[in-house]
Amino acid sequence: MNKRLYVISLLCVLYLCAFASGKKYVITNFGAKGDGITLNTRFIQHAIDEVSLAGGGCIVFPKGVYLSGSLLLKNNVEVHLEKGAKILGSTNPYDYVMLDIEKNSPSINRMDNSKLALLLAYRSTNISITGGGVIDGQGRELALAIDSLHHIGERIDSNYSVRVNERLRPKIINFMYCSNISIKEVTIKNSACWVQSYEMCENLTIDNVEVYSRAYWNNDGIDIVDCQNVKVTNCMINSADDGICLKSYNPQTGNDSIYISNCNIVTSASAIKLGTASYGIFKNIRINSIRMKDTYRSAIAVEMVDGGMIDGVYVNDVVALNTGNAFFIRLGNRKNKKGTLKNVEIKNMKVQVPYEDADIMYDMKGPRLSFPHNPIPASITGISGNYVENVVLRNIEIEYPGRASKGVAYIPTWRIDAVPEKENDYPEYSMFGELPAWGVYVRHVKNLKMEDIKLYLIEKDFRHAFVFDDVIGLKCERIRLPKGLKEQYYHHNVKNN
Repeated sequence: MNKRLYVISLLCVLYLCAFASGKKYVITNFGAKGDGITLNTRFIQHAIDEVSLAGGGCIVFPKGVYLSGSLLLKNNVEVHLEKGAKILGSTNPYDYVMLDIEKNSPSINRMDNSKLALLLAYRSTNISITGGGVIDGQGRELALAIDSLHHIGERIDSNYSVRVNERLRPKIINFMYCSNISIKEVTIKNSACWVQSYEMCENLTIDNVEVYSRAYWNNDGIDIVDCQNVKVTNCMINSADDGICLKSYNPQTGNDSIYISNCNIVTSASAIKLGTASYGIFKNIRINSIRMKDTYRSAIAVEMVDGGMIDGVYVNDVVALNTGNAFFIRLGNRKNKKGTLKNVEIKNMKVQVPYEDADIMYDMKGPRLSFPHNPIPASITGISGNYVENVVLRNIEIEYPGRASKGVAYIPTWRIDAVPEKENDYPEYSMFGELPAWGVYVRHVKNLKMEDIKLYLIEKDFRHAFVFDDVIGLKCERIRLPKGLKEQYYHHNVKNN
């Protein structure tokens, strides 16, 4: 781009920022240098402080590379990254600060939710990150530097096994107790931990954002924690851990009115997951028009294991190619406090399950399974005396590889009680080990409706297509299965209302 066009482009950006936020500021006027060498933390933070104090405005980052440590966004500030501009996270662990908010946080989580980040915000409103630029956390280099501090005794993590716990590794974005947030059109790369985390926030929009983060462990693309009124649309996510994950650490609140639509996801874990952390309420969750591929674990995972409630999850139009598991719906009892999981609808879903690991080309793979197994079916499971309730599966196609072998693993139906309950375990589609179904396994479920279900096999499988165990209220209509197999369904303790 010649100088004249560059100036015209910059003026257009400044005009747009001025129109949106009232005032415009160029970061280089505050002393920042886009040379990729100068540590700009104090210059950028000074700009944020001054702009917020003046009533708000748009801070423009012209083309260049701006090295920085932790930055705290404040009220009424827009950070606009012009195309060709990059905020580059420092690889020095001491350039990151941890907000001291423990006394003011009702969250019970202390272990897997780092308060360190490149871009922080706490109890701020009207904040945004926009533009065609890049935020690069240099996560692998940063994580390895933190790991080395552990080994020399400067930052000890008593829970350390093969890697330093998440709480010691910075995220790229971590906003807490904020409102009126907009993240649009930026590319976010290479986090040392979760890429983006929004906790106890409301009125959040994430639109047309590209995430590429396979730098290190726990690289969740987007984590939404106890938030209300959230829209995630038109995003592309390629992450080493869960693509989009909804969590709840606060029994007094939860996630309400979450809309996820028109996103493309590749991940070495699950593409869209509700739970693991599930202390509060998940309701009014709508997921629509999702495309995913090369995903190691589940396309859709709905997990309630910490005593909270999931009530109202609606999934529509999902295509998952080369994905290890179509759906995993699990009600467990990890904290000895039984929760509730009900009113889940999945419709218009098409999944292709491979025989080999779906993420075989990843350099940072998630943990492998430690036991031999045949292809693992989709599943819906509660626990004895505590049922998953009111599940609808409609217009679903799943192609399985077959090739199951009794020599690899074998659970005959006469030993169906040998399938472990594992009600206190971490929820994962592989948690039960070998299962007696190749298509869908259902246990401890009340009111299940399946309509227009098509299951395919590339090669033969000796197991049943469906296994239903302790099911009350089962309705199956228009089920299409491969021809030539003698036994397709197995019912054990199934009662219709």
